[in-house]
Amino acid sequence: MKRRAVAPQCLIHFQRRTLTHSLDVNADMELGSTVTAVRSTRVLLGEVHPAVVVIKNGKIHQVLSDEEFTEDAASAVLDVGDSVVMPGIVDCHVHVNEPGRTSWEGFWTATRAAAAGGVTTIVDMPLNSIPPTTTLANFQQKLREATGKCFVDTAFWGGVIPGNQLELQPMIQAGVAGFKCFLIHSGVDEFPHVSDCDLHAAMKQLQGTGSVLLFHAEREVQQTSGGDVKSVPCVDSDPNQYTTFLQSRPDVMEVEAIRTVAQLCLQYQVRCHVVHLSSAQPLTLIQEARQAGAPLTVETTHHYLSLNAENIPAGATQFKCCPPIREAKNQELLWGALKAGQIDMVVSDHSPCTPDLKKLDCGDFSQAWGGISSLQFGLPLFWTSAGLRGFQLADVVRLLCRNTAQLCGLGQQKGSLEPGYDADLVIWDPEREFEIKAEGIHHKNKLTPYLGVTLRGVVTATIVGGRLVYRDGSFSSETLGKPLLIPPRTTPEEEKTDVMTFPPS
Repeated sequence: MKRRAVAPQCLIHFQRRTLTHSLDVNADMELGSTVTAVRSTRVLLGEVHPAVVVIKNGKIHQVLSDEEFTEDAASAVLDVGDSVVMPGIVDCHVHVNEPGRTSWEGFWTATRAAAAGGVTTIVDMPLNSIPPTTTLANFQQKLREATGKCFVDTAFWGGVIPGNQLELQPMIQAGVAGFKCFLIHSGVDEFPHVSDCDLHAAMKQLQGTGSVLLFHAEREVQQTSGGDVKSVPCVDSDPNQYTTFLQSRPDVMEVEAIRTVAQLCLQYQVRCHVVHLSSAQPLTLIQEARQAGAPLTVETTHHYLSLNAENIPAGATQFKCCPPIREAKNQELLWGALKAGQIDMVVSDHSPCTPDLKKLDCGDFSQAWGGISSLQFGLPLFWTSAGLRGFQLADVVRLLCRNTAQLCGLGQQKGSLEPGYDADLVIWDPEREFEIKAEGIHHKNKLTPYLGVTLRGVVTATIVGGRLVYRDGSFSSETLGKPLLIPPRTTPEEEKTDVMTFPPS
């Protein structure tokens, strides 16, 4: 990446390549139109091939060669030249914050940003909305809030907090994709973290449901008598220095949390998932648990793969998140684990707030809100760095589309161009570069550590359910996405075959 703002060296640089590509995505086709076919010389079908993706009733009907495709007069064919056509991204870690904190974000702005980034499905986290999605009534309230405001499809995680274990099964029946809990303070008082007792109570409720429990995997740790576990250091340093914040959230906090997760996963055989892994140190624990039979998956985020601690300037609190961005050496270990299949997926963990909560005026990392906004830029962030490390376009689909869809019960509807899947497509140019500028950001709040960064990979059009929702900076006037209700499973292995959409009010 190339940067013209704070700390140019804290992002990966790349050598510019020039290729000629057709970027015409049929400017005469109106936004909101139903698309009956998409033609490209680069359609990602495992490998890249020339093809025509035929769409019928919002689903992929056929994928044909150009010779096999017969265009009739009624066809609305989007010919995108040699732009890449691939499944829309499924970002399963997004904080929309509605209801309750719509000054931070909301369904309207979050899903517009998603569409501009080629994300066709998001899964909303149970916090930081007020109320959080921790009861059936709160989930129903969130569904009402989301209806009519979504430019892309939206599913929902529920939350596990102390004492709400009897709400879990009703929420599963109502359509949540699974649940999230914290093993440390969440940052908001209305979503308290759970104790070991709470976890055992929740696991007993989730056994046999086929649902999944997501863990924010950091724990406060103390020195043991044998000295095996290091205590969290008492930091007395300058709170404006990033190293001070980093030392307050050491790797051992993730290691010990994931040790707990692995033990619970093995004991109860409930699907478990580690969100936003920032440290490479727990990877051995995760691999050992999987080899022992734990149904355990793990994600990392774009910021852990793109940013590094050594180059975060003093007072640059837009870089603060939890767990923290770690050193460059750790980052390369994450990339290696991603290539080896030890990390299953990459997500945004889009966690915006109002600019005042970032405390840029004083630059105090200890007081600033921890969260990074990047929902719109996940695809180019990943591709800019991944392309340097030998990743292929097929890896983008695996890590940003297919595996994320499978995690949240959408594996038979999203993340593939196979016939029968939802006609959710992103059309983009992997070679073209652009600079992130505030005026081009569609998140509600524009503060992000990526301002001024030059990335590779321009999204030119996004199709949701067979309709053109975004093209070249403009959006459909109609909100084309829908809230998704995930039917319950009876076993962890059972795949979803249908996804219900919440009817409009």
